Amino acid sequence: MSEGVHSGHRQRLRERFLNGGLDGMEDHTVLELLLCYAIPRKDVNALAHELLRQFGSLSAVLDADQSALEQVPGMGENAAALLRLIPAMNRRYLIDRAKTGKAVCLRESNEAGAFFLPYFYGAREEKVYVAFLDEHCRLLACREVFQGGIGYTAVNIRKLVEAAIRLRATNLILAHNHPDGYAMPSREDRESTQMIRNALEAVQLQLLDHIIVAENEYVSMEECGYFSRK
Repeated sequence: MSEGVHSGHRQRLRERFLNGGLDGMEDHTVLELLLCYAIPRKDVNALAHELLRQFGSLSAVLDADQSALEQVPGMGENAAALLRLIPAMNRRYLIDRAKTGKAVCLRESNEAGAFFLPYFYGAREEKVYVAFLDEHCRLLACREVFQGGIGYTAVNIRKLVEAAIRLRATNLILAHNHPDGYAMPSREDRESTQMIRNALEAVQLQLLDHIIVAENEYVSMEECGYFSRK
């Protein structure tokens, strides 16, 4: 194709999205539209099809590692970075939308579960977050405290306590994910949670719940009866 033909095709893709969104677009067309912004003056239709063939689905393409994307003929560093940016931006968007313009209260397990889900969107490794709450369970801050699991030795209790004091928090909620498993607490999850809870209670901080996330599902340990609120 000539540059003029490329330009006209790209413009038609953009207009199709602007007029109707992504709902009516095939997966390869969505990828083609994205790649147009990273690979100028080149037909990227075949590349979009090849990405789907190699990775199997649109979500798998967007979840792929940078190095794996760059190994596909026709892909470069910029195009791979753009594709990886999409789920990362979506995660940031979901987190920001959930807390922008309104006070966040996490009094119930379903509220805590819904709050934490976006934090693990697209995560491929274990992460641990803590929500710091005031005495009325209003959110003061949410911080990532560890990557790699919920083991008691991994979570620095001293740093949790120091952060709680700075924020004037009295209640905390833990959350971590099982990237390759089910949203059910393991024996290690149960044992570590109890030890963390005991350590926090020793300094008059209350652990209200521990949310475990897998994909788009979550389980509340408090709701399942592993410990009760006091």
